[in-house]
Amino acid sequence: MTLPDLSASIDPHKLDKLAEVAIKVGLQLQKGQDLVLTAPLVAVPLVRLITAHAYQAGAATVTTFYSDEETTLARYRHGHDDSFDRAPNWLYDGMAKAYENGAARLAIAGDNPMLLAQEDPTKVGRANKATSIAYKPALEHISNFDINWNICSYPNPSWAKLVFPDMPIEEAVRKLADAIFAASRVDRDDPVAAWAEHNAELKKRSTWLNGERFAALHFTGPGTDLTVGLADGHEWHGGASTAKNGVTCNPNIPTEEVFTTPHALKVEGHVSSTKPLSHQGTLIDNIQVRFEGGRIVEAKASKGEAVLNKVLDTDEGARRLGEVALVPHSSPISASGVLFYNTLFDENASCHIALGQCYSKCFLNGASLSQEQIKAQGGNSSLIHIDWMVGSDKVDIDGLRADGSKVPVMRKGEWA
Repeated sequence: MTLPDLSASIDPHKLDKLAEVAIKVGLQLQKGQDLVLTAPLVAVPLVRLITAHAYQAGAATVTTFYSDEETTLARYRHGHDDSFDRAPNWLYDGMAKAYENGAARLAIAGDNPMLLAQEDPTKVGRANKATSIAYKPALEHISNFDINWNICSYPNPSWAKLVFPDMPIEEAVRKLADAIFAASRVDRDDPVAAWAEHNAELKKRSTWLNGERFAALHFTGPGTDLTVGLADGHEWHGGASTAKNGVTCNPNIPTEEVFTTPHALKVEGHVSSTKPLSHQGTLIDNIQVRFEGGRIVEAKASKGEAVLNKVLDTDEGARRLGEVALVPHSSPISASGVLFYNTLFDENASCHIALGQCYSKCFLNGASLSQEQIKAQGGNSSLIHIDWMVGSDKVDIDGLRADGSKVPVMRKGEWA
């Protein structure tokens, strides 16, 4: 079903503020820099505002690639079977080339989280794997933080309908828009200043963790008893970070996390998800996994289990961790009480872990380390990077020192 244009339900002033924050805070786009932008077709109003702010900031060119829910579904309903093992390599090769030449990257999220819920999970898994393989050259520039990049969101009506199912569609879009604006700090008088203050607070958290030099983190809670070893020479980050091209940016808007790299071989125990994971149009709920020697050896889910197992079989690194992140349960996104069914938001309501590729910037002197050195220090490599939520007000976290002593890090989901 094609949903009507409901852009009139979205506050135009705050939408413009979001576009401004995406360019000035999210990207800190540089004069003369190209911008590669991806967005759902429904997000055209935000794309136009972002494009205007980009050119006002001195962008050389802004190139936008759109996705569309109806055409995505057409592939699953009418495509030949062998098409699900194909991806537009030429497109991703071009993106990789753009990043090599210094282009910035901005993605507008907002797709229907349940778009592919009724489609064949085998086809979904095959298509995701083909895309992951084709996208790897471009993704490496992002995961290695070679360039300034950012993700922000637009209140797609089909997404709003899922988040607020009992409301008339116009009201649901308005309410989702307001939740996005609040989480993105664009409901303030001076959003750019609000982001500077927030980044300073996240910096305090990461500085404390870097000073502690924990060997591991121990998570305990309902269905969870997990020890996450931390990579040798790991470094905590949060909020604004400086990319290898020298530009300081906020990759995620919103963000409430401080995060680092786990040791790919040193994760032991079991963990249960505390929120659903929306992955490529499929909802995966009540995830329960068990790790041995850093590798997931058992995985279950009450919903989307087939897709989860396809994801885990993407490659060797897909069953290992590439990120661990700490977020207080009282974060504004958690306090809103809204389940967004969107990882960009839900991961900032809860501590989380990520399957797959690690971030090279989360190592001391990460910019100068080779891929071999990162692997030797425990960094994981994979075609995927998928965050899922494991924190709540019932989860405690201890920092484990190399000598075996413990330091409380979080109690009942709050900083200790």
